[in-house]
Order: sequence, then C-alpha cells, then structure tokens
Amino acid sequence: MLISDLSASTMVTLGKPLPRTLTLRNGVEFPAVGLGTFRAQDDDARNAVMAALRLGLRHIDTASIYKNEGPIREALAASGVPRGEVFVTSKVSPYEQGAGRARKAVEGIMERIGVQYLDLVLVHWPGVSRVAPDSSLNAQMRWETWQELERLYSEGRVRAIGVSNYEERHLRELLGRAAVKPMVNQFEVHPRRQRLELRQLCKQEGIAVVAYASLGCADLLNHPTVTRVAAEVRRTPAQVLLRWALQGGCAVIPKSVRPERIAEWREDLLLGGDWRLSQEQVTALEGLEDGHKYCWDPSAVM
Repeated sequence: MLISDLSASTMVTLGKPLPRTLTLRNGVEFPAVGLGTFRAQDDDARNAVMAALRLGLRHIDTASIYKNEGPIREALAASGVPRGEVFVTSKVSPYEQGAGRARKAVEGIMERIGVQYLDLVLVHWPGVSRVAPDSSLNAQMRWETWQELERLYSEGRVRAIGVSNYEERHLRELLGRAAVKPMVNQFEVHPRRQRLELRQLCKQEGIAVVAYASLGCADLLNHPTVTRVAAEVRRTPAQVLLRWALQGGCAVIPKSVRPERIAEWREDLLLGGDWRLSQEQVTALEGLEDGHKYCWDPSAVM
C-alpha cells in the first residue's frame, strides 16, 4: 500500500484485544499506557507517580529538562514496586547534546532518579540549544548524541534507545547511519494531527510510536465530536482520545497530577480494556484532522 493511500482507519485493528505492551525491536516489552510528567513538580510529581504505581501503571516518562527527577526518585522508592517492574523513560535535552556531554547527561539522570539503568533513553529534540535551526551543527550534534546512546546501550546501561520529535527527514538521516536503529519515536499525535506518513515510516522501520499531547493539551476534551463519541460509548472524552491512539497502534503517556484522572485511565484502559471505538466513531475522529499543532514544532530544524 502506498503512503498516499493510507488513511487513519487502515491503521486501526478492530475486533482484537488491545495489547497491554508493545514489543520493541530488541524484544523489550514496553507498557502501552504510561504517566507523562511534563511540568509536574515537587509534591505534585511525587504524588502523581505514587498514584500511578499504586493503580497499576508501570511506565513513568520524564526528561532531564523537566527537573522533577528528585520527586520521581522518592515516589519510586516509597511505592514498594520492584525496580524491574517499572519502565522508566527519560530524555537527553537540547542543552546536553554532543560527544561526552550526552553520556554525562544520561549518567546524571540515573543518579538523580536513583537507578542503575534506564529502560529507555530518547534524544529529546533534533536541534541543539542556542544553535540556529538551519545550522548544520544540529545534525552533527544529534549524531554525536546518538553514538553516545549506542555505546550506553551496548554497555547495558540502558535497555532501549530512541528519539523524540524527529520528523521524517531526521529519522531517515539517522536510519542511514545508525549501527543501532532507534526503537521508539515519541511525537505529538491526536485526531487533529495524525501524522500518518511519519507513523507509516516508523511502522515500516520497526519503530514504536509513543504519542504525546493525546488530549490536545486538554483542548480536545471539549470538542463536540469527541464529547459525542464519549456519550455514545459511555466513557470520558479523555478515555476516547486515548483509546483512539491505542487502537491506532500508538503507546500513550497522558499527564496529570490528579489521582482521580490517573485512576480513570487505569480503570478503563488497563482493567476494562476490552471496549472498542467502532469504525464509524474512528472515522468521525479522523475527520478532525487539520494539522493543528499544540506543542513545539521541530520542522524547521535542519
């Protein structure tokens, strides 16, 4: 099938139970539903992670630039959940890229979270801080960063490596050079920005897609189409949007510091996970596509 022939509905598998995990190219099992911690700080971050772990979520997504590793460390320690049962993702920031610096950044993340290894490390952004988007230095520095991640992976310090916010050209560039192909690409996906070509490229290359901003930074929760579908399936708008992404083959990392919201995702996506959006409902959500971007845009980074 040509990419030009691809619609979101062809990426939806109906009639089968949704997997609780995705299997990365190296065999690592990756939880399909996790907790995002962007902008969560101090007690909010600690309590959110504690609630997520208590409720059965086993994937915590953070990044060095979020500055919340201390509270996450405390929550992991206090939860009583064995380290081997929690999948921890972090990211090398645009301020930390380059030979030597990226390794130091990953080691610093592990020290601050209090772990001996990370389950997944991503290059957070294809560009470098304080470097012009059209500068060739971006490509050089992200390549040096990737080489550092490859070495950490070969040493067993990280179980999987990947990228975040990589566009098609960034991904193709990396695939053409990497000794270890990226296992994950984390980027913005929701019904208004479905990224079919990028998702298809990831699928062809065996790269798992992790969708962020699945709720459209809360804007989509009040969209008439979303609320109508939610009423039809007797679920919340958030559950509908997350289910749409999961049925499309993405992992999701919704963020909240409210335990009741986290419980909502857990209850319906983990325990009550056998419900489905119908093809008609999926098609209605597909109709929201207009390319709208709620978060940062990497398209100008060369």
